[in-house]
Amino acid sequence: MILSVLLVILFFVNVSLGSVSIPIKNILSILFGGIYSKESWEIIILNFRFPKAITAILVGSGLSICGLLMQTLFRNPLAGPFVLGISSGASLGVAILILGTSFFSGILITPTISNWSLPIASSLGAFLVLTAVIVAANKVRNIMSILIIGLMFGSLASAIISVLAYFSKASEIQQYIYWSFGSLGNLSWAEIAVFATIYFIGILGSLTIIKPLNSFLLGEHYAKSIGINVKRNRNIILLITSILAGVITAFSGPIAFVGLAVPHISKLLFTTSNHKILIPAVAILGGIILLICDSIAQLPTSGFTLPINAITSLFGAPVVIWLLIRKKKIFI
Repeated sequence: MILSVLLVILFFVNVSLGSVSIPIKNILSILFGGIYSKESWEIIILNFRFPKAITAILVGSGLSICGLLMQTLFRNPLAGPFVLGISSGASLGVAILILGTSFFSGILITPTISNWSLPIASSLGAFLVLTAVIVAANKVRNIMSILIIGLMFGSLASAIISVLAYFSKASEIQQYIYWSFGSLGNLSWAEIAVFATIYFIGILGSLTIIKPLNSFLLGEHYAKSIGINVKRNRNIILLITSILAGVITAFSGPIAFVGLAVPHISKLLFTTSNHKILIPAVAILGGIILLICDSIAQLPTSGFTLPINAITSLFGAPVVIWLLIRKKKIFI
């Protein structure tokens, strides 16, 4: 409950900050039809800052749940939401769209980059990698083999992106790099509606597999002994993680470290490995942390905005290093 209240407070703090500082009381007046000082504030709040703050919550909570699922499935504290190569596949889809025009000159018609073209290209790339990982998961028995296969798909996608970048123009490379920085503030309400729908499908799916997740903490043999269908639930976990990681990368770009660090912080705060508690905990805490990172990235009262990926990495890397140095028992 405390985290939920903190999430709401940070939501309004995040909305109030930016190049133009808007008092929270004016934000509430805009929401509930009261009197506020400037009419331009309504456009800023409703069209820009509210969508960005909502996106931060969706991205933070979604990545955190993905990280928790992967760490539980692989029983590895350093597993993150992108170990399956889903992010690399999404990046490859965007790279083909942006960088492919130079490489495939004369073969492909130059595509028009629109608000929807990048998410669609990213989703297609993520879906292709997801299909390959699911097929591979059904061919191997060792769970660590799936982890290695995912990493290999990521390396393969990165290699193809490097080849595309080598033959691309400087302006195209700059556009791709800008996308890779990650962004929370470019979504319209229509895009958020699509994003939120897919997000909630993934969240509801994770709530239906709490018992299998708890059983996986003690290994697949234990899960089988209590009647858990390991193969089916393993595929469900992979599918949920891929859906969430794929849609997040499609709409906001690759966001680093949140999914890796937040599950550990939640386990240290709540000192439990029960997913009935951890799933809502990491969802709320992930939203809180990304709201904080986004507030820092905005450089309040300044016209500049730092890449959100840089801020999350500055936060996440010290946390992971601290956990490794402490060698404290992590509930996994």
